Amino acid sequence: MIALNRDLAPISEKAWERLEDEARDVLNSHLAARRLVDFEGPLGWEHSAIDLGRVEPLEGVAGSGGALVRRRVVRPLIELRVPFELEREELERVDRGASSVDLDSLRDAARTFAIAEDTAIFEGYADADIPGLLTNASNEGVAIPEVDVDFPAVVSEALEQLRRAGVAGPYGVALGPVAYAMLCRTTGTGGYPVLRHVQRLIDRPVVWAPSLDGGVVVSLRGGDFRLVCGRDAAIGYLSHDDKRLCLYLEESFSAELNGPEAAVPLLPPDPSDAEKAEKEEQ
Repeated sequence: MIALNRDLAPISEKAWERLEDEARDVLNSHLAARRLVDFEGPLGWEHSAIDLGRVEPLEGVAGSGGALVRRRVVRPLIELRVPFELEREELERVDRGASSVDLDSLRDAARTFAIAEDTAIFEGYADADIPGLLTNASNEGVAIPEVDVDFPAVVSEALEQLRRAGVAGPYGVALGPVAYAMLCRTTGTGGYPVLRHVQRLIDRPVVWAPSLDGGVVVSLRGGDFRLVCGRDAAIGYLSHDDKRLCLYLEESFSAELNGPEAAVPLLPPDPSDAEKAEKEEQ
């Protein structure tokens, strides 16, 4: 906890527990990628890189005699931090036993934090050399129709791509907010919920992924995509005055993609499909 400076914060143990519980609730519901990939860690704040198992030759080495020098290639972890502020009066209310406390800024920070991590995992982060589960997938994406969505057919097509590529199950599905809402309110023949139909296809719950525009179908067999975490999400202290405390959520992580064939992107609906459907109805 020394690295987080929590011993310097005028926050009681009871209030720290309340903050951690609130952050954990939001992160557990919003972090989607972790439910689909291999999670390794936490390995500690001092863990700095992923060993990629490759080397690159170095030139210009002094000396003679045919000596060869090669440098091992690693992918450094990145540090993700989201600062936020809380009113001291609200934390004092926790110590008095209040059940209703204004911690909205912490919840907002946790949502921002979760979206940042998921975006890096799903879409990749070029500046940090992090490959994307979607952007680096080798399978062709399957489009989600705008009108009369047949999610079972969409998921079945994606599963067929994975099987043709020799990728075994079990399988998972993650959907962005729009696609997830469409799936939840759609019913098939006889009023049977389409959500349950999709869950039967994959034998797993469908994951709500707020950072996605479309979605993804991915194998959960393991070994295809690895999220490596140094420090897992933790709350740290920055400063305070008479009225406010400045805190932050922080973690360190990177990722490795070993099986680009193990994911099929579900592309967001094309607005032109809706326009065509409206013209046909007219």
